[in-house]
Amino acid sequence: MAGKFEVYEDKAGKYRFRLKAGNGEIIAVGEAYETKASALKGVESVKNNAAEAKVVDMTAAAA
Repeated sequence: MAGKFEVYEDKAGKYRFRLKAGNGEIIAVGEAYETKASALKGVESVKNNAAEAKVVDMTAAAA
């Protein structure tokens, strides 16, 4: 099963999204948005930018 984005309303009435892997594990979460439309734009931004994003290791163990 493929992963999926879920858009939901939190307890404070803000809209959020989370990305779930095929096994149902949450692997990423978005910030709180004032509107559902803004949350959906956040999903699209992640979808558009993630494929080209570099991984930057910020740990002290980076070589």
